Amino acid sequence: MGWLGRLFGEKRDEALPLYTAIVARARQPHWYLDGEVPDTIDGRFDMIACILGFVVLRLEQEAAGAPLSAVLTERFVDDMDGQLREQGVGDVVVGKHIGKMMGMLGGRLGAYREGLAGDGIDSALVRNLYRGAAPAPAALAHVRDGLLDFRTRLAATPIAALAEGQLP
Repeated sequence: MGWLGRLFGEKRDEALPLYTAIVARARQPHWYLDGEVPDTIDGRFDMIACILGFVVLRLEQEAAGAPLSAVLTERFVDDMDGQLREQGVGDVVVGKHIGKMMGMLGGRLGAYREGLAGDGIDSALVRNLYRGAAPAPAALAHVRDGLLDFRTRLAATPIAALAEGQLP
């Protein structure tokens, strides 16, 4: 890739395999059926942001993960920009929506980081995946346990494998 490609964002393609794997993981039906995550546009966004958040937290654990984390986040922004435009959001307000989404992602990262270091992620999940309306206890347990298992397996996955889109 030439310098013009890097200047105009082609580097974001480096994160495409990982981002594609994240979206596929977030779209798995069990999150919506057994986990009762709302199967709506917002619910799907929330699940993608959740899985993305866990991957970014994993990438933060090693200095070698920082460049991938940056381009992965840019890939997320590109995808959300495209999704908003497909939904008919005009150029004038796309940037405002993207800014709000990035703030939401940052808030989720902080909440998950805090919960994982403290008393658990249940409250962060209720706030971020269920928009404050707690699901049945079994549904919350399904999502929490699935994410904690994912986190454990992510920790053992090399950065190079993640870059190739190999999620555990």
